[in-house]
Amino acid sequence: MYDALYDALYARQSIEKKDSISVESQLEYCRYETHGEACMEYTDRGFSGKDTNRPGFEKMMTDIRAGKIKRVIVYKLDRISRSILDFANMMEIFQKYHVEFVSSTEKFDTSTPIGRAMLNICIVFAQLERETIQKRVTDAYYARCKRGFYMGGRIPYGYRLTNTVIDNIRTSMYEEVPEESEQLKLIYSMYADTDNSLGDIVRYLNEHQIKNLRGANWNTARISEMLRNPVYVQADIDVYQFFQSQGANIYNPASDFTGYNACYLYKGTGSTSRKQSDLSDKEIVLAPHKGFIPSKTWLACRIRCLNNRQSTKTCKPKNSWLVGKVKCGKCGYALTIRKAKTKWGRYFVCSQSGSRGSNCAGAGCTVYADVLEEYMLDAIKEKLSEFSALKETAFGGILISCLSDTRDKEQHVLPEIQAFPQKHMMKKIRLTQIEEEIEELLSKVSGASGVLMKYIDEKVSELDAERKALQEEIVTANVTDTEGRLKQITNHVKTWETLSPPDRQAVVDTLIKVIRIADGNIEITWNI
Repeated sequence: MYDALYDALYARQSIEKKDSISVESQLEYCRYETHGEACMEYTDRGFSGKDTNRPGFEKMMTDIRAGKIKRVIVYKLDRISRSILDFANMMEIFQKYHVEFVSSTEKFDTSTPIGRAMLNICIVFAQLERETIQKRVTDAYYARCKRGFYMGGRIPYGYRLTNTVIDNIRTSMYEEVPEESEQLKLIYSMYADTDNSLGDIVRYLNEHQIKNLRGANWNTARISEMLRNPVYVQADIDVYQFFQSQGANIYNPASDFTGYNACYLYKGTGSTSRKQSDLSDKEIVLAPHKGFIPSKTWLACRIRCLNNRQSTKTCKPKNSWLVGKVKCGKCGYALTIRKAKTKWGRYFVCSQSGSRGSNCAGAGCTVYADVLEEYMLDAIKEKLSEFSALKETAFGGILISCLSDTRDKEQHVLPEIQAFPQKHMMKKIRLTQIEEEIEELLSKVSGASGVLMKYIDEKVSELDAERKALQEEIVTANVTDTEGRLKQITNHVKTWETLSPPDRQAVVDTLIKVIRIADGNIEITWNI
């Protein structure tokens, strides 16, 4: 124990502003309590009182444990802590080392039970104040987000900042940088082709000396981040429906999704998940700037990222055009190709069979690649004969074309998909509005009076009739649009032996979702 003990003066200020007391002023109040005795000053500038991770505070506590301090003096209680738990732990250490605590403006006497009780009551209100301020700041942030204000942060690749005015308030917005946006259009079009993985895109960019114009190196993580970001999309009703199907909170009405503005994606006040694939309770807001990636291309890429299908859809078809589609019917893992010096040459095995920690014994039979390919080709021909029209792969009302001609495959770039005609798009917007109106009406059924119930029944019937009519018009338009696709796929199947492996796999991607094999049984899940 040290012979000469001294008073510790502690001061903290999180942000310097006109209506807050400075560190120097706090220390001046504290010095008055020492009456000229020896003291040591401990300060923390720019640190919040929500926790005790502060260098000045930690140094003071170290000196207390070393037995150097007899009394701690602060200007006000909330300068040293705004957390009940932290304050309780601190007071326990004070009592252990016989250290008094003094608040110069609140006059607490910690030597009496009443004084300690009053101290604990005050710290409760200090924490309440901190949490209230924190919530007010958070609410203000999200209120500005929903109005489309620029909220700072890294500027996305493909844009620069420009000044603008929103609701008579000066702010900033994104403006397209043509040189960078052209690179992004290439990246999106490549990834929309399921033959290209993120690694393929990075290699292509490097081989063709397409440099990142901001000096950074291309890598799969950076490209994946770009592909998930809705800040680039021309947000139309398909984008609205996609986020709606994922449980996101959409601030703007469906009618605002006209295909012009891009979107901002925020974590949201109710979201607790940190997974990038989890969009539930995320906040979607239309941004003031224009998007430059067509919605269908963006959605094709976003769905690939969302479902993490790289491991299946980007498998190279060199060994078999069924690679990535065949699953073990017992454990659910992919069947991969093995080669052997036998008359059969190739066969499928479960990727988990024989691996450490796996209980899967395999598919239960030998799956020869040649036999399975012949069987699947016959199954495809039989399936096509059952349909007079082939619908494209659907996801929440979003039509995604999975097949392109050989020329496009060789270039690893899909042709840009044309947007729906404006009239067709307005029908889809109206259909979404009808579904939301019906849902809103049905939510009022509970506790409705007889008169209100009659109105709800009539209104729902009226909306339902309009919905059915619109659905028929949309389906008719889609079927007409896909007749040419059916003919193209049928022609590919008829000339199967002349097709390249990538084109064969493209047909399979369009027609088949998954093939499961177990104990000699083959179960095919079709997309059509």
